[in-house]
Amino acid sequence: MSNLVDAIILAVILIVLTKGWSAWRTAKRVRFIRTYSFPDGLLERLASRHPHLDGRDRHLVARGLRQFFIAYLRGRRRFVSMPSRAADDLWHEFILYTRHYQDFCRKAFGRFFHHTPAAVLGPNRQSNTGLRRVWWHSCREERINPRKPSRLPLLFALDQQLKIAGGFSYALDCRGPKRRGQDGSSSPVYCAGDMSSTDFDGSSDGFGESWFGDGGSDGGDSSCGGGCGGD
Repeated sequence: MSNLVDAIILAVILIVLTKGWSAWRTAKRVRFIRTYSFPDGLLERLASRHPHLDGRDRHLVARGLRQFFIAYLRGRRRFVSMPSRAADDLWHEFILYTRHYQDFCRKAFGRFFHHTPAAVLGPNRQSNTGLRRVWWHSCREERINPRKPSRLPLLFALDQQLKIAGGFSYALDCRGPKRRGQDGSSSPVYCAGDMSSTDFDGSSDGFGESWFGDGGSDGGDSSCGGGCGGD
């Protein structure tokens, strides 16, 4: 009986230590992503794609890309979809800095992070799962209730806020989803409520996930919404 109790205690200790180590490693990688200095000239290359973006705007896009990377990490490196054209363009440019990007991925994720296309909820079930996963973790990053959000997380607000051509716009008010853009354009506005609903495609896969050491925002800026600046 004593041997059995000892074995159970040892197993519990090992589980606690494993979860603690995983949480510590994740927190370390999150800090790395938040404080990483992007290569010289990268944000200027974003300006060549979107000349109307000033320096503050470009740093805001960089912040959105960081949020995407953190969502991928906290989603245990499972499939994710990119919800912003602007952040996707910056990601494309970052990948072209081959050695910098490879080194970043190794330190941030422990492996190479392959590009996934920018997307909105649609007929592709895997893409929807990836998008819901990013929504969940982006909301948690900013201490937004992902089921009943009071505002959009930065990554989902970027394109509309910065008036990105061909970008994706999301609305909290889902009455009349896919309505005309607020700027009067014919671009659709997508319903943020579809992220938590099974009505859209019969699934909510990727939504409501947890991760080892999940404590909310890991010490991040809880006040940062779609209007935050800085890098």
